[in-house]
Amino acid sequence: MMNDRVTLLNMCMDVLCNNVGVLAAEKFIYLIRSENFDYTKWQREYYDSMTPDQIKQELDSFSAANPFEGKKAEII
Repeated sequence: MMNDRVTLLNMCMDVLCNNVGVLAAEKFIYLIRSENFDYTKWQREYYDSMTPDQIKQELDSFSAANPFEGKKAEII
């Protein structure tokens, strides 16, 4: 189990670093830890502030930029 946890943490940190850079990834981790961050609450507040049309537009934009290629998620 420990190896799976470390693998997942490393994979996620790689995604952060590759997308926003090491410095921004470290700042992100710091903010999450220092503010008693609640991801579920954050997402709820984010989507509650949007209209259904805004959510659809965001989903459509994401789908266009990230087309499904039939890949299966790797289960750790």
